[in-house]
Amino acid sequence: MSATRDGVARFEQLFSQLKEKNEGAFVPFIMLNDPTPDASLEIIRTVVNAGADALELGVPFSDPVADGPTIQGSHLRALDGGATVDGALNLVRQIREEFPDTPLGMLIYGNVPFTRGLDTFYEEFGAAGADAILLPDVPVREGAPFAAAAEKAGVAPVFIAPARATERTLEGVAKYSKGYIYAVSRDGVTGTEVESDTLGLDEVVANIHRYNGAPALLGFGISTPEHVADAVAAGAAGAITGSAITKIVDRYVSRETEDSPGAITDLDALKQEITDYVSQMKAATKK
Repeated sequence: MSATRDGVARFEQLFSQLKEKNEGAFVPFIMLNDPTPDASLEIIRTVVNAGADALELGVPFSDPVADGPTIQGSHLRALDGGATVDGALNLVRQIREEFPDTPLGMLIYGNVPFTRGLDTFYEEFGAAGADAILLPDVPVREGAPFAAAAEKAGVAPVFIAPARATERTLEGVAKYSKGYIYAVSRDGVTGTEVESDTLGLDEVVANIHRYNGAPALLGFGISTPEHVADAVAAGAAGAITGSAITKIVDRYVSRETEDSPGAITDLDALKQEITDYVSQMKAATKK
């Protein structure tokens, strides 16, 4: 591991602080460059100032197979606005400079590390300020080389624990995930089109805890304060939500022409709506 970087440290400190306050973590997902670099920075500033404990940042990709229609739209919007991996790295650097203590998790599709080379990929994102990286289309059974390259660069590798995972899968997720485990509350893709299956949350979290892995953050279908409260009550360290915030952003993006990237129509109104939403979601993490 890098002598100067430890991607696990910020998450460990966060979970320790929240445990002392008897709270869970609220982690919003934000797509970088959606709809423009400056707009996504304003959205990120807004969610942090509204109480987000950590961030999950997406890097736009043309074929986001793990995402539902809402977040797929944000990928395409960002790409239409000229998003690139190098641009994403620049944004991560700015975010890290502005928020030195906020844990930054990345959600990036596997084509990016394949294209850039594993060592280069993790080194670049680690140097930019990323603490953890989740590759949603790389299952844990294929994850050993990714985890090794990540830890070499001081980045925490994160894997998904499916809702109905086998013991072998859960054991692998617990072994290779550092910082946190992305626990899926239901089958399918990301999005609020299908809500979290709250009836099974206790079992989902308990199955993960059996293998003594990193803390579990519950995602997929988390869109209401009730979902967050249920996740924390079930024993998760917190909850991740993405599509709900992405839907808010989508309502404020202009579509005047098909050839030009969208722009935010009313930034102040967007920021106020996001602030209200994040504040409510964070309040629900308090036990």
